[in-house]
Amino acid sequence: MQNSKKSKFRHELKFLISTSERDIIKQRLQTVLSLDANAENGSYMIRSLYFDDMWETAYSEKLMGTNTRRKYRIRCYNASDKVIKLECKKKEGQYISKTAARLTREETDSILRGDVDFLKDRKEKVCRDFYVEWKANLMRPKVIVDYDREPFVYPFGDVRITFDNFIRAGVSDFNLFNPELPVLEIMEQGQLIMEVKFTEYLPNIIRDLLRIENCVAVAASKYVMCVEKSKEYTMH
Repeated sequence: MQNSKKSKFRHELKFLISTSERDIIKQRLQTVLSLDANAENGSYMIRSLYFDDMWETAYSEKLMGTNTRRKYRIRCYNASDKVIKLECKKKEGQYISKTAARLTREETDSILRGDVDFLKDRKEKVCRDFYVEWKANLMRPKVIVDYDREPFVYPFGDVRITFDNFIRAGVSDFNLFNPELPVLEIMEQGQLIMEVKFTEYLPNIIRDLLRIENCVAVAASKYVMCVEKSKEYTMH
């Protein structure tokens, strides 16, 4: 049996910061938070292949700020097929939730070939929902999003703080496992996105550690930024 991850609504805050601000915040966080155990060398590379339907619903709803929306993606780490997940990220107001199901390399390759029929027989709801979207709304691969993540965790409040560096859009290819995938950086040099996620509350000690001048909260979407960068690329 393959594992399915249940949905849990969480707060998600995003901040556009500079590398120098990141270094200051990291120095503070390391006195209280622990580095995520998955970051063996301090960080890991996340690669996500996002899907959208024929009307570009996920893209346009984000631009319009639609209150309730969702995105489907296949995610792997360090361009490896060791861990592959089909995920649906939902946004409802200020809350986010994520459901996930593990995929094998063969299942992933099958989806990329357009053969999704096996998903309707999977026990996980996210698989069956993706199958319906694929068939009913012509869901198809849209863009690959890469970035290098430095993750920190704090058990009280289920807090997770991540620094997403070198955000880049894959171009010309949807091959998740290609280590030489052509990519374009989408952020100005010296900029990155810090994400703060927590379930019920953000402890005051964390709020104090995160306090920094000129730290601006943003509604940044790596997906939207990468879609726009890939569109620019194809126009040239």
